Amino acid sequence: MICLCCSLLVTSCCFKQFTEHHAMEIFVFSLPVQVLPPVNFTLTVSALAQVLLHWKPNPNQEQRNYTIRYDLKILSPVPEEYDTKRTYSIQAVALHNGFSACLRTLLLHGGLQLSSEWLKEELPPLPGAPETSVTNLSCVTHLTTSSTVSLHCTWLPGQGAPEDTKYFLFYRYEMYTEECQDYIQDKWDRNIECRFSVTHIDAEELDKPVVIHINGSSKYAAIKPFQHLFNQNAIEKVNVPRNVSVFLEQNDLLATWEKPISPFPKECFEYEFYLFNWKSGNKQV
Repeated sequence: MICLCCSLLVTSCCFKQFTEHHAMEIFVFSLPVQVLPPVNFTLTVSALAQVLLHWKPNPNQEQRNYTIRYDLKILSPVPEEYDTKRTYSIQAVALHNGFSACLRTLLLHGGLQLSSEWLKEELPPLPGAPETSVTNLSCVTHLTTSSTVSLHCTWLPGQGAPEDTKYFLFYRYEMYTEECQDYIQDKWDRNIECRFSVTHIDAEELDKPVVIHINGSSKYAAIKPFQHLFNQNAIEKVNVPRNVSVFLEQNDLLATWEKPISPFPKECFEYEFYLFNWKSGNKQV
């Protein structure tokens, strides 16, 4: 048996050959299949730094015994490609420089995979004058004794931001969004620091990002917003050890302490013990 697969309009051809009594017969079966792209492909900003990609199956696509999936390719800001059987995707990503993605239909049958042409959609960059966005954004979280998470962020004004620029920070965790109410200003009264003493951030859910969005206003320029997604475990400020005690036992110095307040287990921690003898001036680490 000889089997050949051809793809023009996307056609599969199967040739069966056999010989009986020195006679040969050839049976040719032609099965044309047209793979159509999805329809109603849309991009919707559903939250700060979050895009909902949605589409529908092409109603004219032949079903037969095929498996239909969709190939989704994120072009920017962070390239990524994967296939899915769903008709939607939710992407958490910074959007200040825009967003673009391509989509096509995949038709699977046996070991054969056929694809449609690509569809492309994009979101434009967020508006604003060049170099007016904040720079050097840095954030840390801190697990408090009451098991709540605080958030502290600092930044520098953009080089092109006028002196009257006012920056405003928002954080988003899952679907909760909150604006900062506690700012610290520079000498031109521009907000350059923000503190949240209590947030909705869950210290146990380390795989969920913390989204920071900073926009601004000025009489002299349109201030371009800036967004960044932080991994919780990368910005957590580790607490000091608890219940530290030091005492002499005969001629030995004994120090004890407990694991700091943290969602991480005790196996994750290493400690540095610094000993300073005020009398002799000796230091030991």
